[in-house]
Amino acid sequence: AYKGIPLAAGVAAALARRAPHLPISYAYNRKEAKDHGEGGDLVGAPLIGKRVLLVDDVISAGTAIRESAKILTRAQATLVAACVALDRQEATGGKDIPTGPRISAVAAAASELAVPVFSILTLSNLLAYLQSQNTDLKSHVAAVQAYRDNYGAL
Repeated sequence: AYKGIPLAAGVAAALARRAPHLPISYAYNRKEAKDHGEGGDLVGAPLIGKRVLLVDDVISAGTAIRESAKILTRAQATLVAACVALDRQEATGGKDIPTGPRISAVAAAASELAVPVFSILTLSNLLAYLQSQNTDLKSHVAAVQAYRDNYGAL
């Protein structure tokens, strides 16, 4: 949750610069709800009746996005979309998925939450970048490929 503070503030600042006519505000969730002071799960702007973009740093199985969506529902906000900085392109359930079609965590979250889920960067993008480097970064290619082979939806 604490890494969410600069992420939420940065996204809100960028949106405010691009759309100065829109009232942009932000809130972030706490690791644990407080029962004193201002209390609750969230810190920041009130969300009652607001249309909300959920922002997260990474999506693996989609658990954090689903939990955040529940917090937003309790706060009486309307989730309109989600954006993640890095989509690990994991299949829901990881390597323990029974036989059948593998669906990505992003696709599963979008379907379950009935909102679009956007990714800034994917594991495939990261892998392509690593492969294109003639530096020590290239040494990570095998590990990233093994991760994708084990958990990936592709």
